Amino acid sequence: MFRTAELGSSISKAEYSEREPLLREELLALQCELRELGNFPVIVVFAGVDGAGKAQTINLLNEWMDPRWLVTRAYDKPSDEERERPEFWRFWRDLPPSGRIGLFLSSWYSRPVLDWVYGQSTSAHLVDRLDRIARFENALAEDGALVLKFWMHLSREAQERRLKCLQKDPLEKWRVSQRHWKHWQMYERFVEAAERTIMRTSTGKAHWHIVEGVDPFYRSLTVGTLIRDALASRLEAAKLEQEMKARRVRAAAEGAAAVAGGTDSTRAAATTVDVPVVSVLHSLDMGQTLDKKAYQQQLREYQAKLALLSRKALKKKLSTILVLEGPDAAGKGGAVRRITAALDARNFQVIPIAAPTDEETARHYLWRFWRHLSRAGRVTIFDRSWYGRVLVERVENLASEAEWKRAYAEINDFEEQLIEHGIVLVKYWLHITHDEQLARFKAREERPHKRWKLTDEDWRNRDKWQDYERAVNDMVQHTSTLHAPWHLVEGNDKRFGRIKVIHTLCEQLETALARV
Repeated sequence: MFRTAELGSSISKAEYSEREPLLREELLALQCELRELGNFPVIVVFAGVDGAGKAQTINLLNEWMDPRWLVTRAYDKPSDEERERPEFWRFWRDLPPSGRIGLFLSSWYSRPVLDWVYGQSTSAHLVDRLDRIARFENALAEDGALVLKFWMHLSREAQERRLKCLQKDPLEKWRVSQRHWKHWQMYERFVEAAERTIMRTSTGKAHWHIVEGVDPFYRSLTVGTLIRDALASRLEAAKLEQEMKARRVRAAAEGAAAVAGGTDSTRAAATTVDVPVVSVLHSLDMGQTLDKKAYQQQLREYQAKLALLSRKALKKKLSTILVLEGPDAAGKGGAVRRITAALDARNFQVIPIAAPTDEETARHYLWRFWRHLSRAGRVTIFDRSWYGRVLVERVENLASEAEWKRAYAEINDFEEQLIEHGIVLVKYWLHITHDEQLARFKAREERPHKRWKLTDEDWRNRDKWQDYERAVNDMVQHTSTLHAPWHLVEGNDKRFGRIKVIHTLCEQLETALARV
């Protein structure tokens, strides 16, 4: 695999001096164009052999372009804060927004390769970790990111020469440690790991460029040229896509105007027929109730139990994430208040999810959820969540069909990482009937202290009740897994729904604590 990167490729200093200024100018111009267009990020990953020039290339790119608009990240062993969260938390946290370029050194590839080389993981485990990386990069690329990956290579002899050369230079010898020489002695093992990594993670939208690292002039111009060409091509495609989108919007507006002004038969032909929905929600017994006395007694018992369990979880550093979804007025807020009343305010956070901010829309939709993951032992409650992608964004056409359909796999992978890290994930769908929702809306209108909860959007969403039922049915079908099932809560009776929520949480915590 690496024969083509061991040919001794080089460029003369004169040729480099002639080509470098133009390349630098082109990269800077493309960086400015990317900032102005601002509709996709660029993620550049550097990996490879020690001494092959990874760090030097990143430093050079910071010289060639405007470093104020570059995100440069290198990773060492995870800190205590990072170890208390899933492995990919620190990578998601550092992703550049649209319009920016991120340069990543020793990133998500470092740990899987090192663990395998040192015999701390099996080949099967390496494959699993590389597959997760491929899914991660594919999710970013499918969302619009330009992903470029460079594997910097040296032959064993060239690496030895490079390390000795650095050691002889008083200003550079700090770069070489005993660890580098140990890795040189394990060269064949690293090459085998590299081949496995490249073959497993070089995909159509995130393929590897293998770059010979012996000659710094050749290495620098090769990487810079590849970035320039890929960025120029992607910017041209993005501008064409914007133009085509504008044309489609104009055509749709013209078509709508024609239908509105057409004959009765034309308008009738444009009307869709509503097909009755057969949903998993129809299997719920919505008539279940709980009288006030039984409710108050059970609430006290379960809150006391939850308080004890949460303290045990904190002591054992067992984190909990709750997801609450449901139609408007289903009782999510009431359920949250009954849960938090049993918890220490220092150890929980409630994250209400509304329309994404500009900062959030500039990144992959999962970014804003990754960033809210708490440290070990805490409780995080999401009032609405990442499932907005397959619910509201699907129904309101805020995401394309391709986007929300692939989100099922992305969400399952996200939740799998949470669970593998040991987090207790509990997902609720709080359900009410169409008639019960109307009754609650009217009650809100009549109560001044609750009137603020009712918006025009709530009324508008009622018109799409069947669309949401279809979306919920598909959501449960595709994302209710063995380790992260959906708990469907019959919420027509608020007391019954609240008790079921807190009872379920206690059961899940008890089970998890028994395994720790």
